[in-house]
Amino acid sequence: MYKRKKNQPYYTNRHSCFLLQYHLVLVTKDRKPILFGPIKDLVYQTIQTICDEKGLVILEMDGEADYVHLLLEADPFTCVGELVNVIKTKTSRFARKQYGDTLLKPYYEKPLFWSNSYLVTSVSENSLTNIKTYLQNQ
Repeated sequence: MYKRKKNQPYYTNRHSCFLLQYHLVLVTKDRKPILFGPIKDLVYQTIQTICDEKGLVILEMDGEADYVHLLLEADPFTCVGELVNVIKTKTSRFARKQYGDTLLKPYYEKPLFWSNSYLVTSVSENSLTNIKTYLQNQ
């Protein structure tokens, strides 16, 4: 596991020091407004669980009915593309299994949940506060 050095903004392990922060945006298929109520709760909880299992720190998570913003800290071994794939696969599978015949039925004829694309940017010390404020004020 990784830990922060006392009075330092970065994490350490036996061989490295790092601070890798990413801003991810995931958009629903065709921008359908499906992230509401219990579906939103399930998706957000699943994302939190995935990040906890991988030892990632979510600094902020918010969004609207058709997208999710994540601001997170990762280790140097996390491949962001693979992380996005895991998040999209698990959240889609769980949501369709639990709500596919009820809440999601009016929105999708096919079993699609997320758009194929996503946005990822790295975050610097200078932009971290701005991004946090932006996400909190959505």
